[in-house]
Amino acid sequence: MRTDTPSPAPHAADTHDMIRVQGARENNLKDVSIEIPKRRLTVFTGVSGSGKSSLVFGTIAAESQRLINETYSTFVQGFMPTLARPEVDVLDGLTTAIIVDQERMGGNPRSTVGTATDANAMLRILFSRLGQPHIGSAQAFSFNVASISGAGAVTIERGGQTTKERRSFTITGGMCPRCEGIGSVTDFDLSALYDDSKSLNEGALTIPGYSVDGWYGRIFSGCGFFDPDKPIRKFTKKELHDLLYKEPTKIKVEGINLTYEGLIPKIQKSFLAKDVDAMQPHIRAFVERAVTFTTCPDCDGTRLNDTARSSKIAGISIADACAMQISDLADWVRALDEPSVAPLLTALGATLDSFVKIGLGYLSLNRPSGTLSGGEAQRTKMIRHLGSSLTDVTYVFDEPTIGLHPHDIQRMNELLLQLRNKGNTVLVVEHKPETIAIADHVVDLGPGAGTAGGEVVFEGTVEGLRASGTRTGRHLDDRAHLKPSVRTPSGRLEVRGADTHNLQNVDVDIPLGVLTVVTGVAGSGKSSLIHGSVSGRDGVVTVDQGAIRGSRRSNPATYTGLLDPIRKAFAKVNGVKPALFSANSEGACPACNGAGVIYTDLAMMAGVATTCEECEGKRFQASVLEYHLGGRDISEVLAMSVNEAEEFFGDGEARTPAAHKILDRLADVGLGYLTLGQPLTTLSGGERQRLKLATQMATTGGVYVLDEPTTGLHLADVEHLLALLDRLVDSGKSVIVIEHHQAVMAHADWIIDLGPGAGHDGGRIVFEGTPADLVAARPTLTGEHLAAYVGD
Repeated sequence: MRTDTPSPAPHAADTHDMIRVQGARENNLKDVSIEIPKRRLTVFTGVSGSGKSSLVFGTIAAESQRLINETYSTFVQGFMPTLARPEVDVLDGLTTAIIVDQERMGGNPRSTVGTATDANAMLRILFSRLGQPHIGSAQAFSFNVASISGAGAVTIERGGQTTKERRSFTITGGMCPRCEGIGSVTDFDLSALYDDSKSLNEGALTIPGYSVDGWYGRIFSGCGFFDPDKPIRKFTKKELHDLLYKEPTKIKVEGINLTYEGLIPKIQKSFLAKDVDAMQPHIRAFVERAVTFTTCPDCDGTRLNDTARSSKIAGISIADACAMQISDLADWVRALDEPSVAPLLTALGATLDSFVKIGLGYLSLNRPSGTLSGGEAQRTKMIRHLGSSLTDVTYVFDEPTIGLHPHDIQRMNELLLQLRNKGNTVLVVEHKPETIAIADHVVDLGPGAGTAGGEVVFEGTVEGLRASGTRTGRHLDDRAHLKPSVRTPSGRLEVRGADTHNLQNVDVDIPLGVLTVVTGVAGSGKSSLIHGSVSGRDGVVTVDQGAIRGSRRSNPATYTGLLDPIRKAFAKVNGVKPALFSANSEGACPACNGAGVIYTDLAMMAGVATTCEECEGKRFQASVLEYHLGGRDISEVLAMSVNEAEEFFGDGEARTPAAHKILDRLADVGLGYLTLGQPLTTLSGGERQRLKLATQMATTGGVYVLDEPTTGLHLADVEHLLALLDRLVDSGKSVIVIEHHQAVMAHADWIIDLGPGAGHDGGRIVFEGTPADLVAARPTLTGEHLAAYVGD
């Protein structure tokens, strides 16, 4: 006889199936407590600025990474980034977190898609084994290794005796000697460096920071290599060479020992070693004026020397392989049948196939990684995790659908589910309803943004979210409608023979005076068409997704120029200098130098930031805070939100029209909740782009180019953005938007669709016309998805 035995009690190890967060207070979070199921796909939603990133990245992922770092020896920790413990009471059930964010990939000019994903490393080994003629080890194919040879006597101590031996060595590298592995060479316009009709003492040098009274001016005047009172055009050949190209030489100026160096090597070291985006605006303007970057004539932009390019496999050199579209390169690698390198071919093939699977098959390995969009960079980072055998890992994604056409979002959803099905916890911050729909669990933050957010307003299933009545729930099924009528263009912007990247000699007329949306699958050539043929023209203002470079001292008030009129208003009312009202200048608290906090570096331990006791975090000297404008001191003004400040500077004693105008624009782009003194480093990707847009709206350009302005926007805010685009067009501007969001497509007056595919399968105009025509004919993938979206 069989009796049913009671099922055994669950094993203690199986009870830890939740990530528990209690009392999270990072940034604007208000004591958030939440339980997140493990081995499930959880999507975090909420308006931009509601605290999603603070909870997912700033709390859960940050603490997981900090705890992992602490498992290494203190010696190793000294070389790792230090992470402070997040503001939270309890964090339980954490697993190893792998963060796949939208940060653009390195600005190093030598970093390419191939080097960032290790595909180049495998290719180099492949060519060092199979390439004919054989030229050396893998480093002979690396554009980061220069060829060096040398010989000389070395002293060796052996058995208590010292002997001298002659030794020689050679390192065979693949670096092109002319461009040093960068692929482009710099050419200087000398007339932008100096005015040759003047002498050095008359201020001939026009380089930022090289004034006559400045330190560099004194060095050039006192070096003795040329007469500082002689006009530069009268210099001898040797004098001009010494001014421009002289190699580092020890000199003495005004009793101080210094090293003198010619202007051009000095500029190359100080200005050109940096990423252009990281430069201050006046230095960037100088570099763009004085320096031209042209393809290196010796290596033809391949970065490799003749020797590295001479070794081939089946008629293909490593430079040819890196220039191929990745989908074609994957086919070429599969066709190589060499048992001696079979494991290498398998690994390389798998990496290249991952590119294709993730929708990046249209890239090439030689593409500089700094030129990838935020979405492309994020998917490139995903590649190394797709084939991983690790399970029970927490993968954290920041809007993985950015830059994806609706057709590609389906593929991304499958990848997220694939990671979950392997037994991993997947946490996704997302706004797109297509991705929210696949969630096992949804956490909605809000109800508003900034100080009005930071609370969990809903937890549960997608169906529960729909019925919840929260802002996300109400807008989840929003669908835009096609406009009953479209605007008539006031003119045309002609593009002829565009062939940037994968464009195939495109001719197109972009209508002016209307809202034009450029669409197409990822990699079809949208950005190449607009940034390559439209952005550089006169009167065109481009607002892209590039990060805002700023220190933790930068904030919306300094970035938009808002602080200038505010400082002047304070100075005028109180009869003092405007510099007193700058935390980076005379008004700074002496104890913390205007930072508001005092940073203590504890080597391999997390650094500690303590609020400055002298100014209590206000950043200003006590004497400065005695000056008031409209009853508020400067620190109280910087603590205001944009909406509060707009009211404050609008009328009454504090009325400042110049400041009010800037605040109006910030509110217009949906940033009313930001505080004026919030550090730029804490802004999300979408907030940064809208801050740029607000700044650029002051310019006098007639054509605005926006690159995916819906990035980071909540469903409810897309309507607000469309209203802003309408206002821009109605004020006489022409607006060109590169966009995948169907609501923006439906709202357009004119659509230009590129495709039909990505890479060499794209680069052609497949449709031009109104959204209604696109929906009626459905000639392209975009047409099919837009028709399904508007319900036709």
